[in-house]
Amino acid sequence: MSTITTEQMRFWSPEVRELEPYVPGEQPKIQNLLKLNTNENPYPPSPKVVEAVQKVLANAADVLRLYPDPDASELKQAIAKQQKVAIDHVFVGNGSDEVLAHIFKAFFIQELPLLYPDITYSFYPVYSQFFGVKTKILPLNDNFEIVPDDYKQLNGGIIITNPNAPTSIALGLSAIEEILQANPDSVVVIDEAYVDFGAESAVNLVEKYDNLVVCQTTSKSRSLAGLRVGFAIAQPHLIAALEAVKNSFNSYPMDRFAIAAAVASFEDQAYFEAQNQKVIASREQLVAQLSELGFKILPSSANFIFASLPTKDAAELATELRARGIIVRYFNKPRIDQYLRITIGTDEQNQRLVDTLKNDILV
Repeated sequence: MSTITTEQMRFWSPEVRELEPYVPGEQPKIQNLLKLNTNENPYPPSPKVVEAVQKVLANAADVLRLYPDPDASELKQAIAKQQKVAIDHVFVGNGSDEVLAHIFKAFFIQELPLLYPDITYSFYPVYSQFFGVKTKILPLNDNFEIVPDDYKQLNGGIIITNPNAPTSIALGLSAIEEILQANPDSVVVIDEAYVDFGAESAVNLVEKYDNLVVCQTTSKSRSLAGLRVGFAIAQPHLIAALEAVKNSFNSYPMDRFAIAAAVASFEDQAYFEAQNQKVIASREQLVAQLSELGFKILPSSANFIFASLPTKDAAELATELRARGIIVRYFNKPRIDQYLRITIGTDEQNQRLVDTLKNDILV
């Protein structure tokens, strides 16, 4: 992208001139590339997903000229059945990032500040700036854990990624309940993008707490990152606010392909669970192998690990891996600038990483 001058920026809204946009994980086009930087699932989606997309494509001449269902009712019903909630507890959007944007607009523009950890999903500060949300950042403890007592203070909302990103550490449901009970007049959002890889979902708490919103995605555990399907679970009065925001922004966020594919995925629970177990097993094997090489790895309940190597600078290590066709995520930020976030690949992909470290870099 070419450099934009101050003179050219005179056409921009003043708020846009000050924005610091989210930086997505790199998507380079390199031959023989091993991409372990964006937490994509190494396995394909359910074969039933492919069949559903092909069915839409076969009828493209008839259906693509027509708008999709603005309510995505079939998808909501599939999610409700899989999550064991009523359909009026489900909201869907064009990826969980869009769902989160609607959450920020619907609940967090308050006089009191939004609370979230200092190390968390880096879209939160972007949305806070974009929507003019007041914030108060609370540091994780020395073990990179969320401390529930820190969230027992006046606030205009709370958002927590669980398992946290990029640390991969999960917060137990008892701790989440402690936060919910301490904040009955604030909306508490639990962002569960990685929950299916070893953490316990807070969806079971939705009926008990009228201030809880649980946000999930199909991008990670359901291998649908290319289709952009996210959703939220909450009591109907909170879902109504999200629907109001959605219908004031984009009444048709879900296209026919995404709806059909996601429905098929939620209907194939056996495939979903089997693939997740493969990722979890591969994660534990990779943790053991990297630990033998001297890496310090935080406890992971996600499809990635957060690892440091005390004997080598993290930025330098990321550069050396990239030179050998392996890309991991490096965050040049306080407290975590000596860690790498490494996506769990197939066993073969993970072995390539280990062999490259053992035989080529750490020699």
